[in-house]
Amino acid sequence: MGLHDLKPIPKDQLHFRWPRSHEDAGDVREERRRRRESLLVAFRLFGRFGFEEGTAGHITARDPEHTDFFWANPYGVSFRHIRMGDLVLVDDRGAVVEGRHHVNESAFAIHSRIHSARPEVVSAAHSHALHGRALSSMGALLEPLTQDACAFYEDHGLYDDYNGVVTDLEEGKRIAAVLGDHKAVILRNHGLLTVGRSVEAAAWWFITMERSCQAQLLAKAAGRVVRIDHRTACAARDQLGNDDMAWINFQPLRDQVLREEPDLFDR
Repeated sequence: MGLHDLKPIPKDQLHFRWPRSHEDAGDVREERRRRRESLLVAFRLFGRFGFEEGTAGHITARDPEHTDFFWANPYGVSFRHIRMGDLVLVDDRGAVVEGRHHVNESAFAIHSRIHSARPEVVSAAHSHALHGRALSSMGALLEPLTQDACAFYEDHGLYDDYNGVVTDLEEGKRIAAVLGDHKAVILRNHGLLTVGRSVEAAAWWFITMERSCQAQLLAKAAGRVVRIDHRTACAARDQLGNDDMAWINFQPLRDQVLREEPDLFDR
C-alpha cells in the first residue's frame, strides 16, 4: 500500500493531554498528591532555569481540603533539590503544620493575601529571575512585542512601589489588590509574580513571562521594535492566555523532569 492510499486518522483517536476540570478533582487526598507532585516539578524547573537567588523565591499550592492553608517550598533548600518530604504545609497564621523546615516569611506575607483575595487561584509563583528583575527595575509593563508576550496583554499589573523585603501582611494585601483579577503582576524593583487555577498554570505563566521579559529587553536594546496592534494582541491573548493552554504548555517540561530526575518523590 502506497502513501497515497493512507486515510487520515480521526482526531478523536489521536492522543492529547487535556487538563482535568475542577469537577474531576475527585478524592481530596488524590488531589493533594497531584498538587504536591506538580509543585515538585515546578521547583525543579525553576532550579533548572536559574530562577532562584539564594533563599529567595516561592511557589505555593492551596490545599484542597483546608483551603486557607497552602503547601510551599522549605526555606533555604535549593529548588533543584526539593523532594516530596521537604514540602511544608502552612496554616492561615503562617505556622508550619506539616513538614520539617521553616517557611519563607515573605512567602506567607504575599501568598496568603493572594490566596485569600482570589479563592479560585490554586497556585502562585514568585522568584527573583534575572530578566523579570531587570524589567521590574524600569517600572515597566510587558509590551505586545511577541506572540508569547500577548498572553499577558492587558492581563498583568504593576505594583509601582518598593519598601524592602515583604514581611508585612498589609503590603501583601496591596500586592494582591494590584494583581486584581489578572494572571500576573510585576513588582517594581523586585520581580515577577504569577497565579493560576493550577500549579502548572502558575508555573508556566512565570516561565513564559520571564522569557518574554528577556525578549523585550533584548529587542529594545538592539533598536527599534514593532508592537503588535491592539486587536491582534487581544486575539492572541484570547487564544494563548487561558489557564488550560498554560497547563498544556507545561506538560513537555513536566515530562523532562519526570524522566530525568527520578529522586523527585523521595522522602
